[in-house]
Formats: sequence, C-alpha cells, structure tokens
Amino acid sequence: MRALIQRVNHASVQVKGKCIGEIETGVLLLLGIAKGDNNDSSTKLAEKVLNYRIFPDEQGRMNRSLVDIKGALLVVSQFTLCADTQKGLRPSFSSAAPPDLAQKLYLHFVDQCANTLNKVETGEFGADMKVSLLNDGPVTFLLES
Repeated sequence: MRALIQRVNHASVQVKGKCIGEIETGVLLLLGIAKGDNNDSSTKLAEKVLNYRIFPDEQGRMNRSLVDIKGALLVVSQFTLCADTQKGLRPSFSSAAPPDLAQKLYLHFVDQCANTLNKVETGEFGADMKVSLLNDGPVTFLLES
C-alpha cells in the first residue's frame, strides 16, 4: 500500500460536479493499493498516517500528528500510485490490486482511520474525481506499509 499525504488547509473532491468530500485543516491522502496488500498492511498504513508527525508544534517543528491536532482526513483512491514507471514511456499498472480487492482494502483503511479521527471524508472508489486542495507548506510525503 502506498499513500501520498499532503498537509492541507482545505481539500475537496467532486464527482460529476458535486462535492462529495471536503475537509479543512488536515491531510489529503491519495491511496494506492497493490497486489499482495491485505488488511494487515492497511491497518499498518492507517496507524502510520494517523501518527506521522507532519504538523508544526509551538516552535514550528514538524512534531505533531493528525491525531495530535485533531485534524481531518480526506481519502481518495489512486491506483496510479502503484504504477511501474521504470521502463518505457508509458506506465504499467500490472502491480495494482484488482478493483474488487482494492475497494475492500480501501474501505478497511477508511474504517481504521474513522475509528480514531472525528472527521474522515472520502472520494468515490473508481470514479472520475476532481480533487482540489490548498497545500499547507507544501508538505507532501509518500508513505508505504
């Protein structure tokens, strides 16, 4: 599992012109699920995301987590994070999990986060989504389980 996390002041996702998920201060997370991922890797990544210290403390150091600041989380499925880009000029998606498994693990990941955070919003799995954000920083990290 791979997650691209971005610290944001605001983020939203639209499907067919309708806003289906929106947060203020927190993290926009793009989630890629690969073949071989399972509930354990989903839980492990959720714990890492929730506790990863990317928010500033009183001295301005990245020393606080999403849990510490009681921030919000917007989770958007992004199978392209599993692309193999090492050969040629076109990405290969053969390492991405099949859609039925990926959706189950995506929902498991969201549930794990929702058990801890007060506000977890999502995109729509498999939909053509339009994502907007206002970066805070910018602060962006790639996490893997």
